[in-house]
Amino acid sequence: MSLIHEELEKRILVIDGAMGTMIQRHKLEEADYRGERFKDWHLDVKGNNDLLSITKPDVIVGIHLLYLEAGADIVETNTFSSTVIAQADYDMQAIAYEMNVASAQCSRKAIEQYKILHPEDTKPKFVAGAIGPLNKTLSLSPDVNNPGYRAVTFDEVVAAYTEQIKGLAEGGVDVLLVETIFDTLNAKAAIFAIKQFFRNAPLGDGGELPIMISGTITDASGRTLSGQTLEAFYISVKHANPLSIGLNCALGAQEMRGHIEELSGIASCYTSSYPNAGLPNAMGEYDEQPHQTAHFIEEWAQNGWVNIVGGCCGTTPDHIKHIADHVRTIEPRRLPVLESELV
Repeated sequence: MSLIHEELEKRILVIDGAMGTMIQRHKLEEADYRGERFKDWHLDVKGNNDLLSITKPDVIVGIHLLYLEAGADIVETNTFSSTVIAQADYDMQAIAYEMNVASAQCSRKAIEQYKILHPEDTKPKFVAGAIGPLNKTLSLSPDVNNPGYRAVTFDEVVAAYTEQIKGLAEGGVDVLLVETIFDTLNAKAAIFAIKQFFRNAPLGDGGELPIMISGTITDASGRTLSGQTLEAFYISVKHANPLSIGLNCALGAQEMRGHIEELSGIASCYTSSYPNAGLPNAMGEYDEQPHQTAHFIEEWAQNGWVNIVGGCCGTTPDHIKHIADHVRTIEPRRLPVLESELV
């Protein structure tokens, strides 16, 4: 049993909040993103947040540290778009691998700094290697006039994810987090890449890193963007034998409640949830206050629905602190005994 498994048996773990929201607070300009190394880059790179792990690592380490100070047990690497496919927007495919290594190292450095500052906190902290959904989808056509067209192939997605996984593993992450899944076929490609990578390059004990999987229900229909219900999504990925299955993004905690309740009843693994800070307002900003988000998540914890909780878009260290404070003394969800076959 891995260390993170052991901790999940003892308590509800807290994952961090939004990285993009915190980066925006720094009001970085084009020159900040470029740094000295990319000062003459031929395309604008402002908005390529993953690049900051290379050009502004102190900013990324500082954000991780704020979340650790707030009570996070798990920090996510700044790698949501660190694949050759996503980085093609900036013509930076060649440094995608380096982004993953650098981002994992930023997360590790933040944990090291936290431990020095807080030797009294003996609870382990974990780095989750964030694997985003990509900006190209295997299940949907980007051309309304040609529904059979795909902008990318399964093999191309597998290759992109394999390079990312290699960088994250070599950078020192503890777990791989396939997150914000709106297209299950993309997620299947990520799972295939993970399994294949560790078959070819197993860890010292011949194993692989644990996998966390987090899908996205996009609206009140209760389905992913590619059309699956929550139960269908879970069944589609459970073969990965994940450490946890959960939901993040798109919805606030209030809108996500019913889906988390459903998931807790069907998942044979641990469950996770890190919702947005409510729904965005007319300006695309998030108004839900930390105590409001924490109130919803505390109820989920009291009902025995969750093992890992945190925040997504619009959430801040204040949100994570309130969540951590509210779930600290609540027992974690116990894994249900589910029928494995029809009777």
